[in-house]
Amino acid sequence: MPAESKPVGGLAARYAHALLDLAEQQKKLDQVAEDLRGLRALIDGSAEFRRLLRNPLFDRDKQDAAMKAVLDKAGVDPVTKNFCLVVSKNRRLFALPEMIDGYLQELARKRGEVTAKVTVARELNKDQESALTDALKRSVGGKVNIETRVDPELIGGMVVHVGSRMIDNSLRSKLNRLQQQMKGAG
Repeated sequence: MPAESKPVGGLAARYAHALLDLAEQQKKLDQVAEDLRGLRALIDGSAEFRRLLRNPLFDRDKQDAAMKAVLDKAGVDPVTKNFCLVVSKNRRLFALPEMIDGYLQELARKRGEVTAKVTVARELNKDQESALTDALKRSVGGKVNIETRVDPELIGGMVVHVGSRMIDNSLRSKLNRLQQQMKGAG
């Protein structure tokens, strides 16, 4: 199983599998995956967009129009656009983030890939990202996709999640451990 934190099931899984089948037929697996990653970043980055997806008080026409505008501005592939508009017309936008996760998880599983979620104190440059990817490939013994998130509160270092394994090499955690040790020594 890919290294996502929670498996997707039910409604979201059915939609994700349908999209995967369609994208595979159209030979657009990678394009749809890229579109969905961008859409997921938009969802994660905008409370207003999340509210649009989850609030049942917005009527269907407003949700459809808003989704169409977002998708047009993002310049997504027609397969991705049509899928998202069907989800909107079916009043299932509340499950779109889980559908995206399901698609990406299933695509990774089909390809034998593992996803590593990496939280860093500041943005990695290309050399650092390449070195991290190589180290993770050696560690897990296969293809690795890295999802990077920046959290300045880490102060330095990084936290890596691969499946159920977590490696916390952040300066914040080291300082917390040192503080606990000092309290215990007193």
